[in-house]
Amino acid sequence: MVTVEEAIIAKYSKEGRHFEILVDPHLAYDLKEGRTVSLSRMLASNVVFTDARKADKASPSDIEKTFNTNDLEKIAEFIVKHGEVQLTTDFRRKKTEEKRKQVASFISRNAINPQTRVPHPPERILAAMESARVNIDPFRPAEQQVDDVVKAIKSILPISIEEIVLSIEIPAKYSSRAYGLLKELGTIQKDNWLSDGSLFAKLLIPAGLKESVFRRLGAVTEGNVKVTEEPKR
Repeated sequence: MVTVEEAIIAKYSKEGRHFEILVDPHLAYDLKEGRTVSLSRMLASNVVFTDARKADKASPSDIEKTFNTNDLEKIAEFIVKHGEVQLTTDFRRKKTEEKRKQVASFISRNAINPQTRVPHPPERILAAMESARVNIDPFRPAEQQVDDVVKAIKSILPISIEEIVLSIEIPAKYSSRAYGLLKELGTIQKDNWLSDGSLFAKLLIPAGLKESVFRRLGAVTEGNVKVTEEPKR
């Protein structure tokens, strides 16, 4: 478990109530990224504060009103996932650079120079990102930042990303939850809500995201989803 001295603050506010916890920066970052971590190891202190620096504790009643639980690990998970994690400057810089390289690598694998039909190497994409002064969010998945980056560097590099269309069928039990994920994963070209509450949709995505889309839709629907790639025209 991380020591209090090494910990950083994660905070969350709602309806005038403010909460802070002390967490391991590495594990909090991993959790924010969607990875599974040990919540007990992530916590540096078994206390929810209103101000961690002053050691002012939050009242159990305010905690219960806001989180509908007094389970510390569930509260910590919610705060990290939905609140603000105060990374140190060095840690943020390191994670931003790692994410920058992930974005460049993804673009290199999935994009081509339309003039030569050959991929751009990651180094060339990184140079274009620097020239275009692209901002990278260390907390957003790399694939979710690709579109913005490609738009930003198009004036510097001739570049295009191969896209595919997926036909997706989701049972009513999961359709509402999955619809929000679809909007996050790509561009919804068509959605059709059937009378039983199930959903049929067509989703436009970068070709390189196909396996990720399969995996994330499978997770949110407990495997009860049908996904097929439409033939290219």
